[in-house]
Amino acid sequence: MNAFEAQPILIDGHGTVPSLFWHRVKTRADKVAMREKDRGIWKAYTWRDYGANARAIGMGLISLGLQPGDTAAILSDNNKEWLFCDLAVLCAAGISTGIYPTDSPAQVEYLVNDCKAKFLFVENEEQLDKILAVRERTPHLKKIFVFDMEGLRDFKDPQVMPLGALSALGDAYARDHAAHWEQRIATPKPGDVAIIVYTSGTTGPPKGALLTHRNIIFQGGAFKRIDLAILDTDEALNFLPLCHVAERIGGCYNHIASLHVINFAEAPDTVPQNLREVSPHIFLAVPRVWEKLYSGITIALKEGTLAGRLAYKAAIGIGRRASAYELQGRPVPAPLRAARAAGDWLVLKNIRLIMGLNRIRYAATGAAPISPDLINWYWALGVRMYEVYGQTENAGLATSNHPGHTKIGTIGQMAPGTELKLSPQGEILLRGPHVFSGYLNKPDKTAAALRDGWLHTGDVGIIDNQGFVRITDRMNDIIITAGGKNITPSEIENQLKFSPYISDAIVIGDKRSYLTCLVMIDHDNVVKFAQDRDVPFTNYASLCRAPEIVELIGQEVEAVNKKFARVETIKKFKLIDQLLTAEDEELTPTMKLKRGLVEKKYRGLIDGMYGSAA
Repeated sequence: MNAFEAQPILIDGHGTVPSLFWHRVKTRADKVAMREKDRGIWKAYTWRDYGANARAIGMGLISLGLQPGDTAAILSDNNKEWLFCDLAVLCAAGISTGIYPTDSPAQVEYLVNDCKAKFLFVENEEQLDKILAVRERTPHLKKIFVFDMEGLRDFKDPQVMPLGALSALGDAYARDHAAHWEQRIATPKPGDVAIIVYTSGTTGPPKGALLTHRNIIFQGGAFKRIDLAILDTDEALNFLPLCHVAERIGGCYNHIASLHVINFAEAPDTVPQNLREVSPHIFLAVPRVWEKLYSGITIALKEGTLAGRLAYKAAIGIGRRASAYELQGRPVPAPLRAARAAGDWLVLKNIRLIMGLNRIRYAATGAAPISPDLINWYWALGVRMYEVYGQTENAGLATSNHPGHTKIGTIGQMAPGTELKLSPQGEILLRGPHVFSGYLNKPDKTAAALRDGWLHTGDVGIIDNQGFVRITDRMNDIIITAGGKNITPSEIENQLKFSPYISDAIVIGDKRSYLTCLVMIDHDNVVKFAQDRDVPFTNYASLCRAPEIVELIGQEVEAVNKKFARVETIKKFKLIDQLLTAEDEELTPTMKLKRGLVEKKYRGLIDGMYGSAA
């Protein structure tokens, strides 16, 4: 037992997820826990409902042979059933893991086999088809449960059971084994593995990170440790994939710890609409979401009246000057404070209302780099956005900007309870009760990640004299040009992604004489640009080849070039003329381009920018 394992870590006297969850169910039975849209109406579910569903499903699993330490997997978009099943598995002393709903049948096969899942929950017919296509090669899989049986009414298969039937089985089993449920809840120990979270696979096949109850309970106290007051009346929007560590810890288990209400987005493409409907107090999103919200406002303003654009320019300018004082911890002068209030009343509050950010008290961005300019814009708008940092391997939060401790352009200071230092090579190293116990079935990868008692993050950073950390790049992504110049591509890429017309970008130049770039356009905004200017195109590829679009992106690239030294400027660029989705191998399920795979797949395009030089 190491020093961290010896430390008792409790929330309200509870040291495991199922114990804390069941305490919430018993003490907050009639309080609202979550909401989900049903036929256009937001329907509330109490902690009593949450507990009853988890208990019925969990007891059903026990009756079918789930033993402590057995694994169950969930293949679904975010919904209440995802959490019901997740907590059912944990309360039954099992181990839970999630599978991205965009994964292919081959990926589902790999993950189900890697974790030896005994049971699999799937959302609907589409997800069921994936596992049925490969189930003959999943020898450990015993039973498959389906949330939504639409289209499957006449489907019969001895291995497949509706979730409702499993719940009925559990209720019947509970009548004869009433004490069994709380006995199982008491079974897991803080050091036992609770969940397996698979990495998004930017550098190879996904790795299953083993996170313990202690890891999760420690992170459940993260809000309190950074003096962030979350109220039980606060609303949050749950939309990031629940199989990703950000939403799993920040949106699921922190909700159990902090008691705020979660609202499930209907689908990934309805997030902007649901955001306006819910107007959450807490909103955690990845940079791509914040970029999309910003670009939507930018495009709308370009189409507005001259008076409207001038009013916005004046109000956001005042907001920038006022927020600069706040970021420095200085009081805003009275005249500027008055001007800001006027600009807010006349302009900015309406923009926040349109975006669904009018009630925000805590806005966070993480999981990928973000442009400091974008954070500054949100602060000027009146949305105090905080960049946070962490990894799957440390169960979420490692460093954080938070009220009273913010420096834009950094990932904040180390979170209380976290130890952080830099290796001689500048790599960020972490230590604390939140660090995972290793990768499933990958002792070599575990040994590489956990060395000398420290988690090696793979991120390169610097720490200033106030303890604020700035990530400069990934260990493997630093570009060294043919002239020997070290270039940090992520800084350039973040500036490019600040454009409303650029969705993602990868800067190329290692061992080359100059920098080039592959650009993925923002489909919706570029299509609108083309339609407004009668630019002819027939499909995505022809849109990317249109001279007007190439010129548009060229202007955006040149605008970014002006912010960097000559050796750091992009000399040539090419547009990726395939409309990529999370199902494509070039993108992770969290919509990040896989640098190595993109460079390999588009080698011809890259070489063409260097005169076909190898």
